[in-house]
Amino acid sequence: MRNAPHPVTAAALADKLEVTARTIYRDIAALQASRVPIEGAAGLGYVLRRGFDLPPLMFTIEETDAIGIGVRLLRRLRDPKLEAAAQSVLAKLAAVVPQDLQSQLVAAPLYVSEGDAPPVTGIDLAQLRNAIRETRKIAIAYVDEEGRRTQRTIWPIAMAYYVDVTLVGAWCELRNDFRHFRVDRILNSQLLDDRFSADSSRLTAEWLALRKDRPHAAA
Repeated sequence: MRNAPHPVTAAALADKLEVTARTIYRDIAALQASRVPIEGAAGLGYVLRRGFDLPPLMFTIEETDAIGIGVRLLRRLRDPKLEAAAQSVLAKLAAVVPQDLQSQLVAAPLYVSEGDAPPVTGIDLAQLRNAIRETRKIAIAYVDEEGRRTQRTIWPIAMAYYVDVTLVGAWCELRNDFRHFRVDRILNSQLLDDRFSADSSRLTAEWLALRKDRPHAAA
């Protein structure tokens, strides 16, 4: 809205931010209630009154280093979309912090190795995260550490990120039990229309309990 030459509709904002128009209406109402000078109405569009500036975000040097290192550590996960999202977050933060902190965020002399995690080729990790959120089943072809291949239908519950390996915790229909699958050992996958109807929060609680008792439950 700051740079738009004319009122911006909720639909346009929703498309830009990849949210629903209802979310835009709610957030604009909250901003207006906080005395941010946004003018307009549903169906007409919104403008931000000229001369209004949000205060810059302030971070300590340690906080700035933590953000920069955290973004760079994401390279180890071999998840291109998550890394791209992190870089986008970093760019947005750099645009709203004081100028003397900008270089600390984007060009600090802090380096992180890319690690030794194997490439992930058999599954789209962004799709996997969506499947967890949407409680959708996934059919996978999996190879274990001894080279044995199996076909599985899993109910993905959570992802566990370690230094050089990423696991998906899931209910496995073949084993009728919880199992952990290394994402780099998934040969191919297909997102299914079927959803698992069990209470996902209960499944997550059971999986967390399993991690304490059987932290390396094999597939």
